[in-house]
Amino acid sequence: MSAPHVPLHLTGHVLLGHDRDVGEMWVRDGRVSLTRPSPQGSATRELEGWVLPGLVDVHCHVGLGPDGAVDQETAEGQAITDRDSGVLLVRDAGSPVDTSWVQERPDLPRLVRAGSHLARPKRYLRNFALELDDVGALPDAVRAQARGADGWVKLVGDWIDRDAGDLGPLWPRDVLTEAVAAAHAEAARVTVHAFSEEVVPDLLAAGVDGIEHGTGVVGPLVDEVAARGIPVTPTLLQVARFEEIARQAEEKYPVYAARMRRMHDRRYEHVRALHDAGVPLLVGTDAGGTIGHGRVVDECAELVAAGIPAADVVAMATWRARELLGFGALVEGSSADLVVYPADPREDVEVLRHPTAVVLRGQVVRG
Repeated sequence: MSAPHVPLHLTGHVLLGHDRDVGEMWVRDGRVSLTRPSPQGSATRELEGWVLPGLVDVHCHVGLGPDGAVDQETAEGQAITDRDSGVLLVRDAGSPVDTSWVQERPDLPRLVRAGSHLARPKRYLRNFALELDDVGALPDAVRAQARGADGWVKLVGDWIDRDAGDLGPLWPRDVLTEAVAAAHAEAARVTVHAFSEEVVPDLLAAGVDGIEHGTGVVGPLVDEVAARGIPVTPTLLQVARFEEIARQAEEKYPVYAARMRRMHDRRYEHVRALHDAGVPLLVGTDAGGTIGHGRVVDECAELVAAGIPAADVVAMATWRARELLGFGALVEGSSADLVVYPADPREDVEVLRHPTAVVLRGQVVRG
């Protein structure tokens, strides 16, 4: 049972969007009000500062650890760590366990599940994905995942082919196209793990709805992705690991290692080029597996280091991502999922490290 809601009065700068700043806002029974309420008998808690919608991590893996699935207690700790960093909405981009129970917990972030990763045997990290022996089974597997998830399906589009010694696509283009159509018929969208340049034309031909990592979106592909408005989640924290991956692989797979190292070395230049071309970028940490949870501000800082203005990064991590996932901004009557900061993070993204209050469903859960 949820604790009783204490009415809140927020003052200072309430950011309802990139260019909409109001001076105050109230929270009653977990809901936002932009109209001053009539006097009430209960005490009101005052919060002052820069108020933003809760942060969004659009590439996160609750329920996944370095060796695969984790138990519920560990998954709960992951979700709490994300929440306390200011992340109040998560798109879980693939998990080997059913985490729908998170959605029943009012003290945990809102969770949009993409079901299990879909991959092929020996073509992804062990114990992470649902592996299909027959590539022709992909459309039916996508259909099943779409029916059990929350409007998203996650595919592994490429991975190292050890026989070839380099990255390569997992799925024939015609099968991938049929699979995406199957997801769309179930009112679900498809986002795809993609490192290599070779896989991107197949993704575009298939009509995917999102690209994760996107290190192979280069050259003319950049303009095509921008023209189609396909969102890319750069996961710079993960790409920063490519040098380590290259070092581990260079003796046995030198071609693959050289490619991973090139993508690592140009990661900032690449992301800046995507931004400058108008590709919609989103903020995702790839937490779970090899990346720790609660690092959304580190990912934001990496995007700023790549040359993206802090104001754009804040928008990517808040209202733009919420819109993509079907959650609105802070408006009259919306759920009070918000974070209060001591200064304007659009001026300095490091402010995001120091929330003075985190409010989820109208409850102050931190601060």
